[in-house]
Amino acid sequence: MGVAIRTAGDEDRELIVRLLDEAFQDDPVSGWVFPGEEYRRTTHHRLMAAFTEIVLAEGRIDVTEDGSACALWMSVPADDHDDDQGGGDGGTDDDGPAQVRRAVDPGNERVELIGRLTADIHPSGRAHEYLWMIGVTPGRQGEGLGTALIGSVLDRCDREGLPAYLEASSERSRLLYERLGFAPAGDPLLLPDGPYMWPMWREPRTTGPRDGLDG
Repeated sequence: MGVAIRTAGDEDRELIVRLLDEAFQDDPVSGWVFPGEEYRRTTHHRLMAAFTEIVLAEGRIDVTEDGSACALWMSVPADDHDDDQGGGDGGTDDDGPAQVRRAVDPGNERVELIGRLTADIHPSGRAHEYLWMIGVTPGRQGEGLGTALIGSVLDRCDREGLPAYLEASSERSRLLYERLGFAPAGDPLLLPDGPYMWPMWREPRTTGPRDGLDG
């Protein structure tokens, strides 16, 4: 399937935030961070805005030309994952999750906790590409846009011998990522009184086609 993809810029900020907000409204992890449909509807977009700001400044956002899907990537150098999820594991960067919480909803400790917990399980030691989030507008899910979006980055990873990493936020997405060569990277993360997240790692491939990611 031919899908036109471009790199998002500052002018795409509102588009990306709106897309991520819609795509993750029913996600189990989003439901844990923002319990209650009305609360999530009115507040969830602030977290998506914070994530968008971080990745626009420090990473790369790929978006389909029609604005129906986007992928947020961070290039993580060896022995350095302090900024994962706006977080850190010590030192001056440790205020990252707290800063995100203040920007999104100071009264919601889960906004901060999700950043700290995911930073704690993030592998270190090898440079890799980190797929922070990938979102497809609900009306377009199942068309293979997810595969098209991340395919160019995975192809580059394969050419350069670079691994890739992500945290799957649902059973469905975990199974889809397995088709692309991702495998479990340690035990699942059980959020307190909440759902699981699955850390997944992909070694670079030398040969062989990828199967589709429906989302």
